[in-house]
Amino acid sequence: MKLNLQLLVLVLGFSGILQAQGSQQLTDTLRHGEWVDFKRDNGSVLKALVVYPESGEATKAVIVVHENLGLNKWIRDFSEKVAGQGFMVIAPDLISNSVEGIEKTTDFENADKAREAIYNLDQEHVTKDLNLVFDYLKNDPSVNGKISVVGFGWGGSQSFSYAAQNPNLESVMVYYGTAPKDLTSLKNIKFPIYGFYGAADNRVNGTIPDTEKAMKEYGNLYSFDIYEGAGHAFMSRGAEEAYGPNTMAYEKSWKKLLSLLK
Repeated sequence: MKLNLQLLVLVLGFSGILQAQGSQQLTDTLRHGEWVDFKRDNGSVLKALVVYPESGEATKAVIVVHENLGLNKWIRDFSEKVAGQGFMVIAPDLISNSVEGIEKTTDFENADKAREAIYNLDQEHVTKDLNLVFDYLKNDPSVNGKISVVGFGWGGSQSFSYAAQNPNLESVMVYYGTAPKDLTSLKNIKFPIYGFYGAADNRVNGTIPDTEKAMKEYGNLYSFDIYEGAGHAFMSRGAEEAYGPNTMAYEKSWKKLLSLLK
């Protein structure tokens, strides 16, 4: 009897391994991701993760702008998740090759070093990088010409700023990011801006009233959701923490994001 039980455990365990492998293979076949290099005008190389959906026709595209930690695992996972919903996704590593000898975010010694590199970037550098990936998508036959931007934290602020620089976007989704300090630049925005904020994020939320007022004055669409109990960076935190306000905000905003993109 003991031997039979051991055999049963082995069979079930082996079956579980096969199922896990099969699931991984199925996931891998749904999306294809690759790194793409872009030549900057200063001679350095911008690296970006491109994830293709499984689709037989041209799709909408999404540019994902990372937080102040760079293009880390969470942003890569999020990019794949969005692609899994039928969008072509490109996530530029904005600190790639910005420090001598360091090719991309994962090559930094630690998160603090990556954050330091982020804050050493100037606005013109970021705008030029985003233009490179936008032009790439605009000329890709697998994209139907409709391109949105989704940014988080520092990347949310960069996305808001980019909205004032590129009139050819379809929409911009700002996760707990602030508008440009020069609110007069908001008059250049030609498409909807959607905001996602945590109620416990006082620093960012304190900027919302002036942003909302300016957007109304210029006749621009700016709407937002504020999630009760959630803090700053609730998307990345909600994906890792025990179930609570950040996780609930993650789930609600994910559904809202998909409805807006689609």
